[in-house]
Amino acid sequence: MADLPNLHPKVAASLAKWHAMVESKNLDDIGGIIHPDATFRSPMAFKPYHSAQAVMLLLRTVLTVFEDFAYHRQLASGDGLSVVLEFSARVGDKSLKGIDLIQFDADGLITDFEVMVRPINGLQALGGEMGARLAHLLPAYKAL
Repeated sequence: MADLPNLHPKVAASLAKWHAMVESKNLDDIGGIIHPDATFRSPMAFKPYHSAQAVMLLLRTVLTVFEDFAYHRQLASGDGLSVVLEFSARVGDKSLKGIDLIQFDADGLITDFEVMVRPINGLQALGGEMGARLAHLLPAYKAL
């Protein structure tokens, strides 16, 4: 992905690590870029999931669900602490497009990771697969 000139330097470093992990399909080092109190906002759930453990669980799992995953564009906020990453993928025979809205703190740690997905049949396929794999684990991470 092309460099974003206005990114905070620590955010740029974390984003480069994120892209490298996704490219290699190995998120073993993801804990190094996630804030302990991070939040994940799922396209399938109204209430967010809280904690670094929840974010890491969801991201590791979705990386195994998605096929032919690729990022296409990235945009940054004016303060250099947030990015939007446009992606495409497949879940079974359903193609989807989406965006990751990622907020970082000044130390370059992800504080909020929000995902939006379209079309509805792609979202339903994603939700079905994620639910089959994680439904028994996720309630513990829901906000009260």
